[in-house]
Amino acid sequence: MKIFLLLVVLLLLASPAALFFLSSAPVLAIESPPAVVGVETPIHLRIDSPHGLRHVSGVIEQNGTRYPVLDRSEPVNRWMFWRRHEKTDFTSFPIGRKITPALKDGKAKLLIEAQSNDLRALSVSKEIEFEVISAPPKLSADGFQHYINQGGSELVVGTISGNWTEAGVRVGHYSFRTFPLPGSKTEYFSLFAYPWDLPADTVPIFFAKNPGAESTARFWFKVFPKKFRARDLEIDDKFLEKVVNQIEPSGSGDLLSRFLKINGELRKKNNQTLADLRLKTADHFLWKEPFQQLGNSKVESQFADKRSYIYKGKKVDEQVHLGFDLSVTQHVAVPSSNDGKVVWASDLGIYGNCVVVDHGYGLQSIYGHLSEISVKDGDMVTKGQTLGHSGSTGLAGGDHLHFSMQIDGVQINPVEWWDEHWIHDRIRTKLPQ
Repeated sequence: MKIFLLLVVLLLLASPAALFFLSSAPVLAIESPPAVVGVETPIHLRIDSPHGLRHVSGVIEQNGTRYPVLDRSEPVNRWMFWRRHEKTDFTSFPIGRKITPALKDGKAKLLIEAQSNDLRALSVSKEIEFEVISAPPKLSADGFQHYINQGGSELVVGTISGNWTEAGVRVGHYSFRTFPLPGSKTEYFSLFAYPWDLPADTVPIFFAKNPGAESTARFWFKVFPKKFRARDLEIDDKFLEKVVNQIEPSGSGDLLSRFLKINGELRKKNNQTLADLRLKTADHFLWKEPFQQLGNSKVESQFADKRSYIYKGKKVDEQVHLGFDLSVTQHVAVPSSNDGKVVWASDLGIYGNCVVVDHGYGLQSIYGHLSEISVKDGDMVTKGQTLGHSGSTGLAGGDHLHFSMQIDGVQINPVEWWDEHWIHDRIRTKLPQ
């Protein structure tokens, strides 16, 4: 009987002890903590607590005063917690002047505390510091006259002061970065595109913003609308067999369905890859002389041609061709249109063997359908240097060069950049020499 009572006592003592040691502290993380907080800035928490959370709280502390911004409690579950297996808790909430009007511009910190919902109710805390900025930046745009071709490009200079985290030119839903004007501490410039697919009455805006506010400025401009061509492009089984099996050799299904997927989904994906190369740009121009067109070339297709694909007498697709198709002879040497740095030299889906050269400040040239590539990623190249040879790789029916240019990831009509007078009037006169 004594042994039985002893076992009961030991069991009663062991159970709380086991529950005590099964308790655990939460794991708390503030994801992508902001360095600057404005009018309304989101905070994202990730909390791992397998037994659930009893309480989560957050306060902003500034100049010795605390302002509550988060307070969430759950029913206490002290004894049966060991049966719970809660998923990761993702919590988001806003902070800033809109939520806490008493905040002043200046330094502050956010303190978060999370408590586990088990026997020991262990707590963990995190703290981040940030700057509260609610006053908008100050800016003004230049007094130049800006004549802009639809589908082309232009350059604007502006003065920015105050606190700002992003600035540039916005044209419709497109946005183009600013760069410091060489030799100036307050002036910035933006090389921007006026995209072909925007209405000709779209107003470009020079802007600067911080998490708290945005300021905008207008500048004088005149847009010259352009009528882009529409063309029918006949495709047949021979063409489909060539391009589809080359781009997608292990694919399955009928050729037309595979082609439509390549021409639509893959085209979109490849163009996004090109756009993302804007992040691989130099913070200065790498070129001095005008850009050059492929010598003695015949223009087969122009920039922003709208192509209707006709198969067996029926329209099956429509896409816009963003570049020039230039042909000379088979496997002609393709020179770099100007000095720059190679930021892509590999296969790129519909563009086949492709080379992209960065010329600085977001300006880049694109060379597609090459039969072979003679350079590699990271190479510095000079104007006229051979990048490869023309071909029919990718979505090409015959041997030619697909040539295009882009500004900050938006493809533009390259004709302007072949024109020495245009470069002088629209670019060089606005920048320090």
